[in-house]
Amino acid sequence: MIEFQHVHKTYGRGIDTLADVSFGIAQGEFVFVSGPSGAGKSTLLKLIAGLDVPSRGTVLVNGKNVGRLPGRYRPYLRRAIGTILQDVHLLNDRSAYENVMLPLIVTGHSRSAAATRARAAIERVGLSGKEALRPEELSGGDQQRLAIARAIVNRPGLLIADEPTANLDRDSARRIVEVFRAFNRVGVTTILATHDESLIADYATRVLFVNAGKVTDGGKRTPRLAGEAVQ
Repeated sequence: MIEFQHVHKTYGRGIDTLADVSFGIAQGEFVFVSGPSGAGKSTLLKLIAGLDVPSRGTVLVNGKNVGRLPGRYRPYLRRAIGTILQDVHLLNDRSAYENVMLPLIVTGHSRSAAATRARAAIERVGLSGKEALRPEELSGGDQQRLAIARAIVNRPGLLIADEPTANLDRDSARRIVEVFRAFNRVGVTTILATHDESLIADYATRVLFVNAGKVTDGGKRTPRLAGEAVQ
């Protein structure tokens, strides 16, 4: 589903944020991306999401060469990917329900269809009963759930999250990861960046380690909570 072939990403004065990176991710995998701050995790995810293009090398997503895709087609690629960045960009002048509806309205869905799918997405992430609240009225964990609902309302086959549990307490972080794991169990390829070693130990079946622009594949592993669900 995703393939990096000798990818370099260079910013500013020619220093590689990513340097000669090659790996593949199959459809249906649940992959954690780990590494220190500034190592290149966010750049890696943006390349997968089509939010950036490589300086050299090839990034393939669903068979599409991201670097050669004409600009007018990139929005169509991004619509097939649910992306949750560190800044969730929720709109505080709209309700939770309206925040989730917005991507569908923008892409031309009728208001009735958008409403039905928004309700389903909100229920899926456990926010039923909070639809009328504005994001600023929600807890940090619930804001992350809302961002996930907005990301999955287009029913993507690929879900990407950059540090979605940052600044959350341990229990809230585990509940957020359980939301991602639930989507992965129904076939959604899921990529989650985190520096939280306890989450990696509890949940990761595969880890890509990013450090100083290099990516090392940790291979398959058995998480501590294999088969267990956190309530």
